[in-house]
Amino acid sequence: MKLYTVWRSSAAYRVRIALALKGLTYESVAKQFAKREHRAAEYLSLNPQGLIPALDDDGFVIGQSLAIIEYLDESRPDPPLLPSQPQGRAIVRAIAQGIACDIHPLNNLRVLNYLKGPLGQDEAGVNTWYRHWIAEGFVSLEALAKRHSQRGECLYGASVTLADICLVPQLYNARRYQCDLEPYPTLRGIGASLERLPAFQAARPEAQPDAVG
Repeated sequence: MKLYTVWRSSAAYRVRIALALKGLTYESVAKQFAKREHRAAEYLSLNPQGLIPALDDDGFVIGQSLAIIEYLDESRPDPPLLPSQPQGRAIVRAIAQGIACDIHPLNNLRVLNYLKGPLGQDEAGVNTWYRHWIAEGFVSLEALAKRHSQRGECLYGASVTLADICLVPQLYNARRYQCDLEPYPTLRGIGASLERLPAFQAARPEAQPDAVG
C-alpha cells in the first residue's frame, strides 16, 4: 500500500489518521507542491485530478480523502469509522462533509494562491479570508458537537469516527492561521482529547518523513 502525500496537506492528514487507527502499514510517497510534483505526468497517470492524497492499494488507486477513508473502512472494517446505525452514519457523514466539502475547499492552497496571485490580495487580506471562513464553518460545527458528542471526547457519540478524522486537521490549520478558537470550547476539548491518541499523534504533520521546519 502506498499513500501519495504532503506533510501539511489536510486531506492527506485525514487519511494518515485513518490508516493509523486501523493499524495499516504503508509506504509514504511524498510530493512537493513547490516543485509541482503532484502535476507531473507520472502522478497524473495515477490520479488524473493531480491532487493529494491518492492511495495505491496493490494496484487499485483512488483519490479524494473521504472516498479513501470509506474504502479503507469497508475493506478493513476493524475498527469501524462509521456508526452501525443508518442515522448515525448519516450524521457522521454530514459533519465530515461539512468540514471537507464546505470549510476546507475555501481555504486550500489553490484558493489561497489564487487570492495572492491573480486577485492581488496581500498576506493580511488572505489571512482575513481564511479566518472568516473558519469562523463561518466552526459556528455550526460547535453546535453539532454539543448536540451529538456524548462525553466531549468525539464529535459523535463516544467512539472515534470519520467526523473526528476530519476535525483534527481542520483545527491544526485554524491554529496555523491564528484563528480565534475561544468561541468553540466543545471543538477545542474534543480536539485536545483526540490529539492525545497514538494514531492521531503518529499522523500529525510534524511527524512525517517529508516535514520541514
